[in-house]
Amino acid sequence: MENIALIESFSEFKDDKFIDRVTLMAILEDVFRSALKKKFGSDENFDIIINPDKGDLEIWRNRVVVEDGEVEDPNEEISLSEAQKIEPDFEVGEDVSEEVKLIDLGRRAILALRQNLISKIHEHDNTTIYKQFKDLEGEIYTAEVHHIRHKAIILLDDEGNEIILPKDRQIPSDFFRKGDNVRGIIESVELKGSKPTIIMSRSAPKFLEQLFFQEIPEVFDGLITVKKVVRIPGEKAKVAVDSYDDRIDPVGACVGMKGSRIHGIVRELGNENIDVINWTGNPQLMVTRALSPARVSSVKLNDEKMTAQVYLKPEEVSKAIGRGGHNIRLAGQLTGYEIDVFREGVEEDVELTEFSDEIDAWIIEEFKKIGMDTARSILEQDVAELVKRTDLEEETIIEVVRILKEELEE
Repeated sequence: MENIALIESFSEFKDDKFIDRVTLMAILEDVFRSALKKKFGSDENFDIIINPDKGDLEIWRNRVVVEDGEVEDPNEEISLSEAQKIEPDFEVGEDVSEEVKLIDLGRRAILALRQNLISKIHEHDNTTIYKQFKDLEGEIYTAEVHHIRHKAIILLDDEGNEIILPKDRQIPSDFFRKGDNVRGIIESVELKGSKPTIIMSRSAPKFLEQLFFQEIPEVFDGLITVKKVVRIPGEKAKVAVDSYDDRIDPVGACVGMKGSRIHGIVRELGNENIDVINWTGNPQLMVTRALSPARVSSVKLNDEKMTAQVYLKPEEVSKAIGRGGHNIRLAGQLTGYEIDVFREGVEEDVELTEFSDEIDAWIIEEFKKIGMDTARSILEQDVAELVKRTDLEEETIIEVVRILKEELEE
């Protein structure tokens, strides 16, 4: 009865969500064998019988009967007189099985045994959780907001697993309250110590790609392939799609009538502006399409340096660059080319690098980031617009404009 009473506290683990009956029995036996080794020096001559469903346990020690006074190893041998106390008709050379009560191991050993069991169960659980979520990396997952911190949101799924959504993996416009359901992709899973750390992302391009798989039936069925996704989370994204069936218009199928199909994705991403583009293996055509909605007049590629000189009519330049330089930056990421924009029909112009004696290099670099690398490209814009698009102070921009005007007026 003592064994049953003592094992009852261990039986709570039989309902553990991550552990099956066979594994639980193996862990229990391993824990008890460790305790027996510590107590008796060896566990090889012990039989352990476990019934985790009932919380029952039996431990039997098997020893050989020897003559009185000839016991060399008390763990494996028992004297004839001691054996006959168990059963009067035992004889020398026979095997004796004697039940060992857990209480015989001592109170400290039992407490240590329980702690060891808890540790091994948690270790098993953590390994199982790690493997489960490792297989889900790159997949969309939904969990509930449990706690909101300054640098991250802590989510819990239906199984009570903790998932971290860091601030830098959120879309800037994201705003969640406790209890809200949040969708994102499982970006990474790491074992830190023995505990798995699960990171979710809503800002990764893979999240947008997976939303296409979920929301567009032709993508899910494999009729349309998502070739590449680039995005500035919450602002703008470009998705290149292709179809091996000429009867299917991949862009039209993804966008839907009046944007009906892509509307749910846009809403999920905080009204992120999504350009869906037909993929092509022709790099010149791909650069042209990537700069949509601007209409490109011509493209000159340098495949060795992976640069593209793009010529547009003056009124198309601002479309090609986009607000904050987002359009040209994403077009470059989508195609792999560094894109330089040039205005058609503008004869007199000077590269900004020509003014390096008068304008600091870091200021020139700021203008280049938004696709403005010539004097004319800057002078055609209002100062207020340049302040919005760059990280430069108004006074700095006014001084740059003055320098450029003086050069072109000479």
